[in-house]
Amino acid sequence: MDILFDTPIFGGRSLGVRGRAHAGRCRAVAEYTLHPGWTATLAGAELPAASSPAQIADLWLRHPGAEVRLRTGGGFDVLDVPEQPGLQALVRLERMGHRPGPVLAAAGRALFLVAPHTAETLPDLLYRTGWDDAALDLRCHGVGGSVPAPPTALTRWLRPPTPESAARPPEARLLLGTLAYACHRGVAGLVGRR
Repeated sequence: MDILFDTPIFGGRSLGVRGRAHAGRCRAVAEYTLHPGWTATLAGAELPAASSPAQIADLWLRHPGAEVRLRTGGGFDVLDVPEQPGLQALVRLERMGHRPGPVLAAAGRALFLVAPHTAETLPDLLYRTGWDDAALDLRCHGVGGSVPAPPTALTRWLRPPTPESAARPPEARLLLGTLAYACHRGVAGLVGRR
């Protein structure tokens, strides 16, 4: 693990357990930059496409504890719901045979990566599916937004990206009804049943 992409990390010196963990984190972040349309930032600096783990390790050494974020609006937008309804919707979608694409859990929220431009069309999608006047804790991150990504603290992949799902995230209309229903049930459960 001290050698990634056929080059020694950190000048070839032995890394030890903590160093190998750091190298694994660097490799994970480098993989984000390999997906077309995906833009990752570390300590506010945009990582160039096809960044090497060594480049990321160098940036992390200059900014220890930096948060990794994925920019939205390019290769994907993100539907953001509370974690518990998001988990329920994820199970339901998989039972129905839908592939939800990459899904993150971060700070009590479930983040579903969907096709770009969803943020622009979300009000219309909610209207067409009959959820426009419901009290939903459902947000969408589009152009100019970002979401945390592993290995940032309290962030993990519920469904990690594959080359296929990263290149073609699902259309929001395929997930929206199930997500809205799960969010609505979550709000009703908090308020009390009628």
